[in-house]
Parts: sequence; structure tokens; C-alpha cells
Amino acid sequence: MKTNLSFAVGVGLSLFCASCDDEAGSGSVAFTSWGEEYIEEEIPADVFEDGYAVKYSKFLVLVGDIRVADEAGEVAAQDESFYLVNHVEPGVKDIATFDGLAAGNYTLVSYQTSPATREAIKLVGSVTAADADLMAQNQYHAYVEGTITKGAVSKTFKWGFSEPTLLDECEGERDGKLTPGVVVTEGGTDAVELTIHGDHFFYDDLQSADAVVRAEAIVDADANMDGVVELSELDAVQLTSLPADQYGTGGASDVNNLGNFVRFLSRTLGHYRGEGECFVKNPE
Repeated sequence: MKTNLSFAVGVGLSLFCASCDDEAGSGSVAFTSWGEEYIEEEIPADVFEDGYAVKYSKFLVLVGDIRVADEAGEVAAQDESFYLVNHVEPGVKDIATFDGLAAGNYTLVSYQTSPATREAIKLVGSVTAADADLMAQNQYHAYVEGTITKGAVSKTFKWGFSEPTLLDECEGERDGKLTPGVVVTEGGTDAVELTIHGDHFFYDDLQSADAVVRAEAIVDADANMDGVVELSELDAVQLTSLPADQYGTGGASDVNNLGNFVRFLSRTLGHYRGEGECFVKNPE
């Protein structure tokens, strides 16, 4: 995951599309979102380095403020709404579509996974008004519930995250080629999936390409042994108490406990066209 961090957030509710007309030489871009099988079904034990498995029962993420711009940074289309998706619900979900874009390459595409006002939130699929209220009232950008299991061991979790995140300069594979942004063709539609990855919460390094998926430290954080792992319990686990070859922070010097480690990872959930990546930044 590309990273480049700085802070601030602002969201609104508007939709505009520069150069949106019906003249010849225009096309469309259709954005969808999907959580893949790891969220819809489970993250199986063979994915985890330590043999655990994770089953999500809820995986809410706000996806919004989608912008399409050319190489010079001129914004051609923007939707400032935030779409609330429960990625446990099977299938790819339609979110924003921009019609009438002049044909050409728009190399700068960005979106946010950030907290939003209730007015800015649009419900997608099976998401309820109560879900939207939960996100807005707590200023969450992501909220997940699930169960971690291994043999007779079973721990549940309910975690909410409030980390404003801009995913900028996105690129991903299109027609077998790594392509920045989107390509609008005359009369065509470039379909772009904003993909959410459910295994990221369990990575054991914030930046290394060699990070693996682990759950032992999270399971062990259940200090009161009530079967529920709270974020506050993760906050109590100092990274220095964990094995030296696990939970590396790279350049994130302000991350010193397991709770903040997982909060940081909540900013890396969003990808582009499957495994494609974006620069992770703080919204301006």
C-alpha cells in the first residue's frame, strides 16, 4: 500500500461533472465496490500464519468523494456523497456513475474512506438507516463485527474506526495493463471497482511487502477473558511486548500499541480495481 500521510477532513453532498454533455466523443465511468470473499465468506485458517480464521458478520465502510481528473489536475467529475456499504452482503455494489465525460485518459482518480455527516451518507444494498446513524453519530469511517476462531478458541470483536483517509492517484490493472486512473472511450463505460480488503486488519506490518496475516496477539489481548476483544484491550498491548519480528511500523513512529496499529491498518482497506493501489493520505 502506498503511503503519504498528512491530516484534515471535509465532506459535503454534491455531484458535478465538468464536460458532461451528450456530444460525440464522450463516454462514462461507473464505480462499484466489493469486499471479496474474505469479507463475504471468511478468511480461512490457511491464510493466517498462526492458523486462526475470521468470519465477519458486519463490515461497514463509507466510500465517497470520488474524483476524476486529468493529468493537469483539472477535475472532470466529482461526487461528494459517501456511500455506505456492508461488504458482508454478497456481490459487487453499484455506487457512482459519471456520464458524458469527454473521451480520453483521466490519470488522477481519488476517493475517500472517511467519516461523513448523516446528510452526506447514501445507503447501498441492505444497509439500514440505523447503520448510517451509527456511522454518523460516532464519526466512523469503518465498523466491523466478527469472530476469530481456532479449535476451541473463539473471540468476538466489534470495532469502530474514525480515521479520515484519502486514497489518491489510484492505479490498477485494466485490460491486463497497469493503468493510472480511468480511460473513457467514445460510447463506452470504464467500470472501476473500489475494492475493500478484509484481511488488512490482521497484517503484522504497516508497510512491508512481506507482511503476513496473524491473530494470536489480538486473541491474547482479551485481558478479562470474556471472549470479546475490545479496541481498548488492544490499546493496552504495547508493540514492544510482542515478538521483535512482528508488528513492524516502518515510518509510522506514532504507532506504539496494538490498538493504534489496527487503527492505522483501517486506513489501508481500500484498493483499486482489485489489487491496484492508491497513495494513502490525509484529506485536505
